[in-house]
Amino acid sequence: MNLDVRLPMGLMFTLLGALLSGYGLVSPSSIYERSLGIDVNLWWGLVLLAFGLVMLTLALRARRKRKTP
Repeated sequence: MNLDVRLPMGLMFTLLGALLSGYGLVSPSSIYERSLGIDVNLWWGLVLLAFGLVMLTLALRARRKRKTP
């Protein structure tokens, strides 16, 4: 059974990270007054994006290894 959960996880985290980062880029800075001016949406979006890309890379690398004899 070739079930690899890294591919759907990578897709989900990459999509959510891109959406959250985009929102962090276009949102007004006044909503970040409570977080000491730190753009939390942007930073956590980038973390999610990086994690998703790592999962996608690992899933695609494992898929390539399986196909080579």
